[in-house]
Amino acid sequence: MTPSRTRSLASSVLPLLLPVLLVIVFAMHMRSLPQFLDFRLHYEPSAPEAVARALVGQAQRPLLHDPHVIAYLALPLFLATALLLHRRTRARRPAASKAAFALTAIGTIYLGGLFGMWTAFYDGLSHVAPADVDGAARAFAAMSAPRGAFLLTTTLAKLAFVGLALEGLLQWGGDARSRVAAACVAAGCGLFLAFWDLDNWMLVGSLLLLAGLVAGRHADAE
Repeated sequence: MTPSRTRSLASSVLPLLLPVLLVIVFAMHMRSLPQFLDFRLHYEPSAPEAVARALVGQAQRPLLHDPHVIAYLALPLFLATALLLHRRTRARRPAASKAAFALTAIGTIYLGGLFGMWTAFYDGLSHVAPADVDGAARAFAAMSAPRGAFLLTTTLAKLAFVGLALEGLLQWGGDARSRVAAACVAAGCGLFLAFWDLDNWMLVGSLLLLAGLVAGRHADAE
């Protein structure tokens, strides 16, 4: 396989890994089919005390058992996906495509901060002594409350999905496949933005993103 063929294959395959890994991440958050089917319209966070008691004293747990770690390690794939969509749309809509790619790149920086915080929270709690669980719960509640630096980082992280949604819409063309690709990518990212932290909605959004990326590949081949 020639280097150019290898680069072409990597650029087309790597972006597909993003929605696949996101599906795994959100599936790991759920424990049963009824939990997946419980589609709520508003996010209700778990009680900090319950989270702390589930994690405290679990330092021997493998790091990759935490879905936040998988999402954290998958962050470069956001840029690979954005670059793929930018390459598809830059010829017809260069300025809009560049702006959408920039939004995704900026949002990915803050998304890294968000996943980094969650990874640090969960790993840190696992090293707390069981006798200190009440203090750990209060600290976790303060650090993860939707205000201040945590809220700012969360809000800016959403720009990654705003950019991907815009890039997806820019694929809209005269053929059916490009319209399906555009609608699926935009709808998938829209579910992330509308139902942030609701794992089942975001799992569906990941599947739509995957469908849009695959449909876009077929549109490119035609």
